[in-house]
Amino acid sequence: MTDLFNYHRRPSVKIDVGDTPMGDQQPIRIQSMATVSTNDIEGSVAQARRIIDAGGEYVRFTTQGTREAENIGRIHDALRQQGITTPLVADVHFNARVAEVAAKNVEKVRINPGNYVDPARTFKKLEYTDEEYDRELHRIEERLLPLLQICREHHTALRIGVNHGSLSDRIMSHYGDTPEGIVESCMEFLRICQREKFNNVVISIKASNTVVMVRSMRLLVAEMDKEDMHYPLHLGVTEAGEGEDGRIKSAVGIGALLADGIGDTVRVSLSEEPEQEIPVARHLVDHFTGREHHPMIPATPFEGFDYLRPERRVTHPVGHIGGDNVPVVILSGKGDEEFYNDQHPDFIYTGKEVPSQRKDGQRLIVDFNVYDGQADTFPIFPAQAMPWIGSVEAPIKFLVLSYGVSAEEYIACLRLHPEVVVVAVSHHANPTGELRALTHEMMRAGLNNPIVFCHAYAYQKEEKDLFQIDAAADMGALMIDGLTDGIWLMNDGDIAANDIAATALGILQAARLRVSKTEYISCPGCGRTLYNLQATIAKIKAATQHMKGLKIGIMGCIVNGPGEMADADFGYVGAGPGRISLYRRKECVERNIPEEEAVEHLLKLIRQTIQEKES
Repeated sequence: MTDLFNYHRRPSVKIDVGDTPMGDQQPIRIQSMATVSTNDIEGSVAQARRIIDAGGEYVRFTTQGTREAENIGRIHDALRQQGITTPLVADVHFNARVAEVAAKNVEKVRINPGNYVDPARTFKKLEYTDEEYDRELHRIEERLLPLLQICREHHTALRIGVNHGSLSDRIMSHYGDTPEGIVESCMEFLRICQREKFNNVVISIKASNTVVMVRSMRLLVAEMDKEDMHYPLHLGVTEAGEGEDGRIKSAVGIGALLADGIGDTVRVSLSEEPEQEIPVARHLVDHFTGREHHPMIPATPFEGFDYLRPERRVTHPVGHIGGDNVPVVILSGKGDEEFYNDQHPDFIYTGKEVPSQRKDGQRLIVDFNVYDGQADTFPIFPAQAMPWIGSVEAPIKFLVLSYGVSAEEYIACLRLHPEVVVVAVSHHANPTGELRALTHEMMRAGLNNPIVFCHAYAYQKEEKDLFQIDAAADMGALMIDGLTDGIWLMNDGDIAANDIAATALGILQAARLRVSKTEYISCPGCGRTLYNLQATIAKIKAATQHMKGLKIGIMGCIVNGPGEMADADFGYVGAGPGRISLYRRKECVERNIPEEEAVEHLLKLIRQTIQEKES
């Protein structure tokens, strides 16, 4: 069972991946995937070297057909001739025979249960009788057993990689679009491996939706434990995007699992050059493994909390904090900051200073001993000032608490003062565990006051990207757990206030808790991508970034495209060399548009749809 409060690596078995084993006591491995065509031997070798030089411990290549499966062997040989022994991974979709060829040429083969036997999802409602369903399971066994034998003979590891975007219609018809279906898609293959005593297996479950990804991985761990399986796990948020948004989204999803000791290898999927993924993954891993052997947090979980299927904690609203309101953002500042677009905080804490002038609609938080009752100004109390809370009149009051403060005192205070919002802070080496501990203590006491999580001490960083990764990673588990009514990020470096506010809002959007800007679901690209992905993303972003709340999927190919962007408003998907298909929700509305015309067609489709809604 997962320890909610104390960091421990999840126990797993060791598997052999060339000379770089994974699982058990091995370090958490870092990897990336090449974006050049596997038919370009020289280009593939050069890109693999860049990934390896950046710190990548495994390099993956797409293998669409037998030719590519044979070429990856040539890439493998070329690297070995240069003295490079880094394991290579073949990525296979749709064709079991290709996986068998590739397994003879590399250290690991990835297959996708969603399309290894069945076609990928078509979004059609299909009905399967029990007999038909059993026949499909038998077909899986017939296809998988030869691959397992080849992997055994060649000492090749197998990755069973489930993607939310490519679940088969058979799974969809039986389980629906649910974490339970995602997990069962994986377990069908694992049960065959276990029965055949083939244990050189690693598993991944990926989704562009961080909530789906984290909940599915948590459920997978629980299901494997029930069946005495302890295979290592590969973590990643697929189609995370690029730039700041891609880093924040990846950190939220991957961080939520690493915080609980889940994960044996990490790949951060960014729509950038693959070597740029490596430092992000390395920083995420180091951020959490540094918590090993931290001082124990002696806490008891709330019995009503469901780790596998969490729901938002029930709170009563205090102003527009808590209840059914979206989580708020608090920022430390002077009250005179300028914020761009809609990336502004809900409250600004100005400490002992009460600005004489403020912008319209701006809400301030000030220290309780300087609070003067002005409209849209609210007092904040340290824990030692609890006795004075009742003597101050204000519609919203904030109380700073950390785990270890006298529970008897603060519980009595909060029961008397429903107008208090708790600002939960931690000085602990494992802030995620300690903030959970305080929240569970409050839930066990039956308290419904909203909670704002404040990371005040962990982010003394000058580099904005590291600040964003750390903050998103630490908030991930708390948000997925349903505990978050607000976040307050602090930084003692030179990071601008508007960047801190935008980071906080970006973290909430990545966890599907609050929408403040356009969301782009874009894949990192691979050898299957047949158009300039990065240039296309930049062009689409420039034309649509003002469209708050819009979700746009930008996908290199059809392997995961239609599925991962199923909840996007619009999709742009590579259909072939120089050809693009456009989607509105799950429906393909234009096929095989010339690449040079496709972005304008997408913008026209967006404008047309907006006009139809407004008319």
